[in-house]
Amino acid sequence: MNNIDISSPRAYGEPLCKVAFRRSPEDFIVNESLVFEPDGEGEHVYLHIKKRNTNTQWLARELAHYAGMKLRDVSYAGLKDRNAVTTQWFSLLLHSDKEPDWRQFTLHGIDILQVTRHRTKLRPGMAKKNQFIITLYADNFDEQALHERLQLIQQQGVPNYFGEQRFGHDANNIVQARDLFAGKIKVKSRQKKGLYLSAARSYLYNLVLAERVRQGNWHTALAGDCMMLDGSNSFFAIEQPDAEILSRLQRFDIHPTGPLWGAGAALTSLDALELESDILKDDSLLQQGLADAGLKMDRRALRMKPMSIGLNMISTNALQLMFELGPGQYATTLLHELFMLERS
Repeated sequence: MNNIDISSPRAYGEPLCKVAFRRSPEDFIVNESLVFEPDGEGEHVYLHIKKRNTNTQWLARELAHYAGMKLRDVSYAGLKDRNAVTTQWFSLLLHSDKEPDWRQFTLHGIDILQVTRHRTKLRPGMAKKNQFIITLYADNFDEQALHERLQLIQQQGVPNYFGEQRFGHDANNIVQARDLFAGKIKVKSRQKKGLYLSAARSYLYNLVLAERVRQGNWHTALAGDCMMLDGSNSFFAIEQPDAEILSRLQRFDIHPTGPLWGAGAALTSLDALELESDILKDDSLLQQGLADAGLKMDRRALRMKPMSIGLNMISTNALQLMFELGPGQYATTLLHELFMLERS
């Protein structure tokens, strides 16, 4: 055990009840949509794949092995949960004369739904949205309380925390990041190093967001904040939140942001800078390590709003939630505002 606290305060009070979560992969369904449609031509093969109980990175390696190519030439828009049934796209840099017969690619739990081509490879951020269909179980659901909480979420969104899975079992990825930055360990694997860097960055961001949730200002603007345009990674600094800024916040046209740490000057000022500096003052090792690793200072929206939410009461003790989130947003973060999750 370590002393790293990755718990996240809730914006809407206590969870409604305790629920059983992921009794089987079919209880957690994710369908990925891209920001574009493959046009059918180009040097990159695009595979639309349905996978059950399968790790995205493992499947990428299997695709590379089957096609006789290097793993670096296999790409995807984002990682998908392993203990789930998910559909997502993969791209492979393959000339037509070297393309294998994908009908012969047979792995348990894997179905290739479509094979096409496109001119450019998939990159992180090319997913437009992810659709979730999640089945949950409880002794008894209070349907009215659930509808009221969902209405609040639809009106105000939820804190945009990085999910706990980002930090590894018992927050071990953060422990490894600290040891890496302190020179206690060396990490040769680019994949592992990337996991540790992402965990450290996400942890610092979550610390800031958690405090703003406690203070009740996670969905509004502070003096000196950086505001992010909805559906974009573009942001701009403000001095004082005027009527126009507050109106745009209310319309979800913009969002307040938290730090994604790296090298460079602070992007906030005034009250926002003071708050972030105070919260992160004891984590200089992580801040310096991320800067030394070559990451640049960036921002992430502090709130997220589901594109849609649907509720299907299967019985008094089972339900399905259907909703859509943008790339980089976590379904477990939304569920956190509703329930206490008890993983099977």
